[in-house]
Amino acid sequence: MKIRAIIPAAGKGTRLSSSDHDEPKAMRLCGGRPLLETVLSNLDFIRPEDICIVVGYKKDRIIEYFGDSYRYAEQKEQLGTGHAVMVCEEQFRDFDGTVLVTFGDMPLFRREDLLAMCRRHEESGAACTLMTAENPELTMWARVIRDENGGFSAIVEGKDCTPEQAKTTELFSGVLAFDSRELFQTLPMVGRHNVQQEYYLTEVPELMLRRGKKVETFRIADGNSLRGVNTPEDLAICDALLTAAR
Repeated sequence: MKIRAIIPAAGKGTRLSSSDHDEPKAMRLCGGRPLLETVLSNLDFIRPEDICIVVGYKKDRIIEYFGDSYRYAEQKEQLGTGHAVMVCEEQFRDFDGTVLVTFGDMPLFRREDLLAMCRRHEESGAACTLMTAENPELTMWARVIRDENGGFSAIVEGKDCTPEQAKTTELFSGVLAFDSRELFQTLPMVGRHNVQQEYYLTEVPELMLRRGKKVETFRIADGNSLRGVNTPEDLAICDALLTAAR
């Protein structure tokens, strides 16, 4: 497969901060090693030189640890997930293939699921494929809304769901595979018309759909894979799950 990856990992992890920790969030230890290291190990089917890590807060700490085998792009301002991908555009200008986007603070995705999704994406000829799962414990996660024919319609953030949408059990994982050219043609259409005034990557699949492009979904069985690390409680849960899996 012609595949590259983007891993946003620029955050400080403010909700994780304590007096004895001042690492970038992606460098916080979970399961005995940095979060980002686990994410990268699950992407070992992609060559390091084809993986772009988006750095920001204490970027030198990440670059020093992982070395020059990987590519890096700097996100100088935290303007959202869409913006994190935007800053990688120059490095993908001449690439025509699949771009996998997964996050540096989400260590529980299984290698076999990520690989299978990329294969399905390439075989389908879709402009975008998004990974979904069910987990009733994650009540505030974004929902995948489908049309009357069962096809993808939209991603709605948990806090923005209507009571009817909140009943939807299919959750968005945060992991997406894109056709590279379609991704970077669509990103400039993403606005900042939200409370956070950020560019949301979750707008891209719906924008592609409006342009008549094919958007597919890929459902995985393990709903715990969707767990990321934002709070000390999240870190403890992910740490326990990673430790138990070894």
